[in-house]
Amino acid sequence: MPDYGRTLLFGAFLTPAAAPPHRAVELTVAAEAAGLDLASFQDHPYQPRFLDTWTLLSYAAARTERIMLATNVLNLPLRQPVLVARSAASLDLLSGGRFELGLGAGAFWDAIVAVGGQRLEPGEAVTGLAEAIRIIRGVWEASDRSPLRVDGRVHHVNGAKRGPAPAHDVGIWLGAYKPRMLRLTGETADGWVPTLGYLPGGPADLAALNARIDDAATAAGRDPAVVRRLLNFSGSFSAAGGGLLRGPPGQWAQELAQIALEHGISGFLLATDNTEDLDRFGQEVAPEVRELVAAARGGLRVGK
Repeated sequence: MPDYGRTLLFGAFLTPAAAPPHRAVELTVAAEAAGLDLASFQDHPYQPRFLDTWTLLSYAAARTERIMLATNVLNLPLRQPVLVARSAASLDLLSGGRFELGLGAGAFWDAIVAVGGQRLEPGEAVTGLAEAIRIIRGVWEASDRSPLRVDGRVHHVNGAKRGPAPAHDVGIWLGAYKPRMLRLTGETADGWVPTLGYLPGGPADLAALNARIDDAATAAGRDPAVVRRLLNFSGSFSAAGGGLLRGPPGQWAQELAQIALEHGISGFLLATDNTEDLDRFGQEVAPEVRELVAAARGGLRVGK
């Protein structure tokens, strides 16, 4: 799959652990100090070991100045779409335009039902996500004075007032793997954020998944490049190489540059709660990946 030419982003996928309570916020501050572009958090409202994601993001935004913040990804079945839209816009306004909205159709349905959520079949969950995107974007259209009405199969809005508008065009990024979700991503989303560990074939699996997104985008009259491709991944730093993303920073840089150029990934989110790893990723790996990709885009060899 070709390089889509997007500006590269480097970030962190942090655990929203409730104990100690300030740890996740301090990691966000550390990610910013390391020069990373983005800090993101998973959202599992049924999990008592985790902080509430919206509260954490708000606190982290107040403690930082530059770094972007994102949900990775928000548990939509337990979040009413109008309130998601207003929460996202509020955080974006308060943070000076530093928020991006990752959404998921839902998983761990027993846990969702246990806290009062509705169990949805896979097809219903995707339908609900598509309806929610329409509602969220409708709420953000604050200049439209007409009441918002969406009579969906899963979500219903009967004359909601619109607004507030976010400070910038908040991207909606989807966590997607299966055909219908990938099609929805291409048709309407601003970004795609899979996790490398969920791909049995590793980075090679990205080609087929990207192709589904591209085909759907083209069929919808969109340029496939408008969909930013991000990747959650884990790895370990060591003096000697021991496999993909297990070795010195230079090896990481070569491997991530290859993934960027061959599979169009333009956002790399390291899953770690280790401040030393965040610093090495931001200070050593990210600059070298940018140089390698820039050289390749300029027609020079990237290396192995």
